[in-house]
Amino acid sequence: MMNSDTSVYTVENCSFSYNHKPALKNINLEIEAGHFYGVIGPNGSGKTTFLDLLLGLKSTTSGAITFKSIALASYSKRELARNIATVPQEFALSFDFSVYDVVMMGRHPYTPRFGSPTDKDHELVEQNLKLLDIWKLRNQPANLLSGGEKQRVVVARALTQSCPVLLLDEATSNLDIQHTIDIMRIIRDKVDKQNLTVIASIHDLNLASAFCDKIIALNEGAIHTYGSTANVISTNLIKELFNVTASTHKTGTGNTTSIQYVYR
Repeated sequence: MMNSDTSVYTVENCSFSYNHKPALKNINLEIEAGHFYGVIGPNGSGKTTFLDLLLGLKSTTSGAITFKSIALASYSKRELARNIATVPQEFALSFDFSVYDVVMMGRHPYTPRFGSPTDKDHELVEQNLKLLDIWKLRNQPANLLSGGEKQRVVVARALTQSCPVLLLDEATSNLDIQHTIDIMRIIRDKVDKQNLTVIASIHDLNLASAFCDKIIALNEGAIHTYGSTANVISTNLIKELFNVTASTHKTGTGNTTSIQYVYR
């Protein structure tokens, strides 16, 4: 693995409130380059808010976030778009852009005003459309696709953005099992071979266990547990966070944990 100890994000004593109602409380965290971070927790634990802060979409109520040792708030939108790509949980299009055009939007941060896409831009679009198995859909209006197809388009756009950091908010929630695993493998491969840093809100704990290096477990707006996936994912954690009884066991030759839930 091509991991680096270079700090990407430093989150210091960060809190955020909606209309004086705390959503995140005193978050302290160091995000290092070249790792796959999974953010887990029950509904309302602050996962999406946390990602919004890292994206610069929201400003902390208190505390500070630095990105590559510079205050996140000091970056322009264009600078952030060249450094951080995102796949939101839901993506809406108001116009009938083609799939190809939507994926090409990932190159906008690099295109001069009134400029045209370069040959390299077109090569990246084609590469990622094929990688996400949507090349055959390239000329179709993106707003007429199924939820799963549309989600693959958004992932292709994010990869085409060619950023060192990728944030995912339940990015596979609309996908079938095959495409979910395919996308997670693609992203995992880029972490291992290209030193990509990924921070992903993940609902499925088995996916988090299989693909993430580290887990950030949130509960009621605070960090409940943080550490390597093998050390964090446990029956006790699942019971404490989700009030669900489960059994876990190691699989394969690595530290992957398989989770089996007990239904009553």
